[in-house]
Amino acid sequence: MTKPRMFEKPSGVRDYLPEAVRKLRYIEREALHTMECWGYKQLITPTMEFYDTVGTASSTSDHKLFKLLNQRGTTMVLRSDMTAPIARVVSSLLGKEPFPIRLSYHANVFRSMEEEAGREAEFYQTGAELVGDGSPEADAEVIALAIACLKATGIERFKVALGHHGYLQGLFQYTLPQGEEPQTRLKQCLVQRDVVGFREQVSLLDVTAERKERLEAVLQLRGGRSVLATARGIADEPAMEASLLHLEQVWEVLEAYGVSEHIVLDLTMMGDFSYYTGMIFEGYAAEMGFPVMSGGRYDNLLQQFGRSAPATGFALKTTRIMDAISFDRQDNEREAAAMLIQYDVLCRREALMEAARLRAEGRIVITQRVDRLDKPIDVD
Repeated sequence: MTKPRMFEKPSGVRDYLPEAVRKLRYIEREALHTMECWGYKQLITPTMEFYDTVGTASSTSDHKLFKLLNQRGTTMVLRSDMTAPIARVVSSLLGKEPFPIRLSYHANVFRSMEEEAGREAEFYQTGAELVGDGSPEADAEVIALAIACLKATGIERFKVALGHHGYLQGLFQYTLPQGEEPQTRLKQCLVQRDVVGFREQVSLLDVTAERKERLEAVLQLRGGRSVLATARGIADEPAMEASLLHLEQVWEVLEAYGVSEHIVLDLTMMGDFSYYTGMIFEGYAAEMGFPVMSGGRYDNLLQQFGRSAPATGFALKTTRIMDAISFDRQDNEREAAAMLIQYDVLCRREALMEAARLRAEGRIVITQRVDRLDKPIDVD
């Protein structure tokens, strides 16, 4: 195995130069400030967690986790998302805190499959979790907050696709009651947005033509609020009707927030993580082919840590937003030009005191000693 050269870094990670860091911190600051204004308090969790707790609870498959052993031989993981660590904190350190609990975060996460796909193995997320409220109002709140954060960070043109995990689960149970394996294949096609593959899998199913038609009809369930009426005609299943009723209620609240113009219903959506139990959503910026935000409801996750509670939340894909926004747009506040104060030994004290005074006012000041000054110090 060839030894890496000194300037090389592992595949899937990146260096952030000063300009990129400035954009990244801007996004973090604006998003967290927006969340704070909505009553969400920031927390920080460890980068490394136990595999047997957070690692398994995250529902991230083993080949997507970065694992390591501590000195006692215990398997650890680098966190692959923030939802599971927050569920651990809510169930332990915040175990006596009354519901609902509103939390926010900014953190780096690690997923090895991103490296395999030619994407980043380490990237940043800024997100929020609302724990202890299972109502449509709570789901609408996190969607409206996510929209407010996208606007605050500089994403001006975007759409939020809204679906429901329970609708597809109900349809698959209705059409394939004994078919767990074909259900998994169909779900995987939807996660990958593989419409052709989905149709091919449906054609191979050993079910009636009528059931195949119902499955293929799902692919048309994208659009405005009228999609809900069309979805009701596909199958008469209680779980499906309950999901549609929930989405209808969420939509009404989003209209009250004044953000329904950004919403597109998409009942073909399947969440990447298996802990999703209800409403799921993704935000797409104009002229970008991948989501810059995603989230959903996960009502069963906290019970794995001993404190059962409904929960919903979202994460901004901060690194993608950084690549999407323009420098001028993210530079919301005009940056003062850096000032250079040069000094020699004789006037060093006065120069450094003046630099301290200017920095206290928020100015950017660089000091430099020189052996000889040909002109007076310029601090203007």
